[in-house]
Amino acid sequence: MSFTLAIVGRPNVGKSTLFNRLVGKRLALVDDQPGVTRDLREGAGRLGDLRFIVVDSAGLEIAEDDSLQGRMRRLTERAVDEADVCLFVIDARAGVTAADEYFADILRRRARHVILAANKAEGRAGEAGAMEAYALGLGEPLRISAEHGEGMDDLYRALVPLAEAFEAQNVQQAPETDVAVEDGEEAEDWRPSASKPLQIAVIGRPNAGKSTLINKILGEDRLLTGPEAGITRDSISVSTNFMGTPVRIFDTAGMRKKARVTDKVEKLSVADGLRAVRFAEVVVVLLDVGIPFEQQDLRIADFAETEGRAVVVAANKWDLEEDKPEKLKELREAFERLLPQLKGAPLVTVSARTGKGLDRLHNAILKAHEVWNRRIPTARLNQWLGAMTEAHPPPAPGGRRIRLRYITQVKTRPPAFVVMATHTDKLPDSYQRYLVNGLRQDFDMPGTPIRLTFRDQGTKNPYKDKASKINQSGALSKHKQRQKPKGA
Repeated sequence: MSFTLAIVGRPNVGKSTLFNRLVGKRLALVDDQPGVTRDLREGAGRLGDLRFIVVDSAGLEIAEDDSLQGRMRRLTERAVDEADVCLFVIDARAGVTAADEYFADILRRRARHVILAANKAEGRAGEAGAMEAYALGLGEPLRISAEHGEGMDDLYRALVPLAEAFEAQNVQQAPETDVAVEDGEEAEDWRPSASKPLQIAVIGRPNAGKSTLINKILGEDRLLTGPEAGITRDSISVSTNFMGTPVRIFDTAGMRKKARVTDKVEKLSVADGLRAVRFAEVVVVLLDVGIPFEQQDLRIADFAETEGRAVVVAANKWDLEEDKPEKLKELREAFERLLPQLKGAPLVTVSARTGKGLDRLHNAILKAHEVWNRRIPTARLNQWLGAMTEAHPPPAPGGRRIRLRYITQVKTRPPAFVVMATHTDKLPDSYQRYLVNGLRQDFDMPGTPIRLTFRDQGTKNPYKDKASKINQSGALSKHKQRQKPKGA
């Protein structure tokens, strides 16, 4: 999914029919009566080899008040603001209307990229309307028929260069992870800068306050918020300066329990949120302090750890909590018990509404990012490994002693280590956890994912072959001496 395409236009121009054609299914209701679509509907679109998220929007109507039409219009304008490409559809048979001209002006001001499509252009009936569309000032209109599938090749050709640009942008935004470490080499400067901002994904359950928190960090109401759960439908990237640190923040749609994700829109929103985690260096798991650590919170945090991202847990709505010391103690106990793989990860309390605790969140994010990039010299690691095995020797299953001979760090982002050992297949998980916990504690790496792998060196003596050759050489020499004739 390289980009988001929003289909916009006034009511009854064929937006939902086009949406259904692009997703290959009848997901959107289609009717001759205008106004059937009242909310944003998302689907996985495909056109040739292009894959993208397509959004079907409510019909644009000239309404500024809080009526249903006014709310639908604001929702569609939000889709325009968030989409990578807007496909502006007019009815070629009806020609260009005053409403089309009005909304074309909105798109020129607000949309990043606009493609103009004159729908219902099959046959001669739509020729005049398609020609009129030039006057909208949005470039050459594509003559299409959503109902009959005509003009889809023209739409494909218009989208290809945009898709390539977005794909290149995605590659550029993706953080560098699993960076190889050569012992003794100078570490590159990983600290955030204007050219390489620290990338943060804010994830959590619906209505935990993610967009409110980001608005407070930005200092403006950039993202739509409200008491209704699920307002944010896709991941949105915004750049800012967070207390002196250049950052790019991904706000994501709320992730519900899998059993509750029945709406197709929400399934795509969850997928987009997980995609945002892959673009992040630090993942902030935002909890609602009133109902913390539900199963979905744990799954989200576990997913971030599996992807190898640094994790910070933030308990929101702290201003509403009365017995703060007791609640904090309860949160820490639950966190360590339920997420042992993130033992020691920062747990901070914040209030997205008031902004209290943002300094703690900022410091925790920087600390997590620093640990994620940490390098440890091989000499120190092997001194540590000797002390760890002396304090608690590996087991000897079946009387075969497991020997841990050597350890080195092979990667950062996150830290990854390799231990050369014997009988690695017999090493129990409990001893691996003992070593990982020791790395966390002794090298100050709380919370970050740690990758520890074991390579079997076997019991082979490196000098065995040489000794064998020497012995063979000696035996051959003696044999030759015995074969020499007398008097030689």
